[in-house]
Amino acid sequence: MQVKGTRVLPAHYDHAWRRRVSHAFSRAATAYASRAQAQHAMGLALWQRLPERATRVLDLGCGPGHWTARLSDRYRIQAIGLDLAPGMLGEARRRHAGQGRWLCGDALAMPLASRRLDLVFSNLAIQWCRDLQGVFDELHRVLAPGGCALINTLAPGTLAEVIQAWSHPDRPVAVERFASARQVYLAARQAGFEIRLEQAAECFFYPDLSAVMASIKGIGAQVSHGGPALTRRDVAHARKRYEALRQPAGLPVTYQRLTLELNKPG
Repeated sequence: MQVKGTRVLPAHYDHAWRRRVSHAFSRAATAYASRAQAQHAMGLALWQRLPERATRVLDLGCGPGHWTARLSDRYRIQAIGLDLAPGMLGEARRRHAGQGRWLCGDALAMPLASRRLDLVFSNLAIQWCRDLQGVFDELHRVLAPGGCALINTLAPGTLAEVIQAWSHPDRPVAVERFASARQVYLAARQAGFEIRLEQAAECFFYPDLSAVMASIKGIGAQVSHGGPALTRRDVAHARKRYEALRQPAGLPVTYQRLTLELNKPG
């Protein structure tokens, strides 16, 4: 049921991409919490920026509900956890049944009334939305005047080591193309926000290639190789290339984190 005032998905919306993302993250739901150490660590950059008070709070792209539950405890409310993937919401209900109100929905057309929320918290979700302007317009719609959105997203350069290891002269690896800091800033400004933006490289380490790939697949991120299925030789070459990047702490995986503080003028 559509809530009065919600935005309708645009005619050009990529429904096939929506289904693909929903399916990938639903499949990853049960393993997400154990493999999302990097995502949890980056979420702390948002947690440090939380306002002292909030009464109507949304966790956008809530996944299995970790941050939704923490926000509910922090503000002594029932925060809303919204996600595109039904599998993630099922896991959230299982883990945090009484610590959130769970909604299945799209960041481009949230089933929420306009001008109601004090705070939107979103840790590493909007990079999977291909209509960035639409996302910021929708955030501006659901926030009350004086409300704030705290967002982590990813910039180009993310997973650079993975791309280097798996690329082949006639079969380049592909990951989702992330918007630049400038593109993100301009889209947020166009939506009407006052903006503070920070970019930082976050590097995490894993013992071997299998652990690297598990960390990516375990959070629903997809790496596409294109062409025929990978052979054992392909995997051996990728392992060798990645081993050349090894540091004392292990094999590196770099994320280019963009942290945004978006304030809607009162």
